[in-house]
Amino acid sequence: TQKSLNVDNKNVFTAGDDADYGCCGICLLILSGFIILLTFPVAICMCVKVVQEYERAVIFRLGRLSKGGAKGPGIFFVIPCTDEYRKVDLRTVSFDVPPQEILTKDSVTISVDAVVYYRVQDATMSIANVENADGATRLLAQTTLRNMLGTKSLSEVLTDREEISAGMQATLDIATDPWGIKVERVEIKDVRLPVQLQRAMAAEAEAARDARAKVIAAEGEMNASRKLKEAADVMSISQLHATPLPTDLDSNQRREELHHHFPPAHRHGHQLD
Repeated sequence: TQKSLNVDNKNVFTAGDDADYGCCGICLLILSGFIILLTFPVAICMCVKVVQEYERAVIFRLGRLSKGGAKGPGIFFVIPCTDEYRKVDLRTVSFDVPPQEILTKDSVTISVDAVVYYRVQDATMSIANVENADGATRLLAQTTLRNMLGTKSLSEVLTDREEISAGMQATLDIATDPWGIKVERVEIKDVRLPVQLQRAMAAEAEAARDARAKVIAAEGEMNASRKLKEAADVMSISQLHATPLPTDLDSNQRREELHHHFPPAHRHGHQLD
């Protein structure tokens, strides 16, 4: 019978042997073979299938996984009436996570959206282990985004986007591994804040800019006054060095001038006599 093994908490389905189909299954396979032989020219068109380079085909024979796992790329064969197959696209898929209303650790309600890039790395597991791998990945991305940002403060959400994106990518990759999904990248697109909080942050930023401008102006005035004081000190020292000092020649000349204007008293006495 088809086997389901539990390896590292993952269900890994393996294909069953032909003997496990039972008597009815074997008889049906033989009958299908005869029908193909009888209607060979027409039946060959129904048996031959083609998958592209980026696709794989998961075949179920009588409800069980066929041997050899997923088929492709190229041509593969199916048996009408007993086989059915499903194509799986292996290309990278991107989807937008709808905006999520999240309450941060510091009790601020924000709206955050993101974009997720993933691809199918195991076609068989993506079909056998989950009903809708794409839908399950989308829902898991929404819950993971809410859970991760709920443990962060507003400042961490605004400044640590790359770290949060990397953590979300690792968490999603581990959770989707049993589904055969590989999450390649997660990017936080936009963080929207409440209008009142935006106004408060804008007012705070404006006040910070005004305070910074005042500090710069005060520093400029202080530097200017310091330069003026230094210039005044230099000018006073220069004037002090430029003032001439009295010499002996100047003293004699000044004494002669005083003697000429004010003659001695005995000269006046002789003139009076």
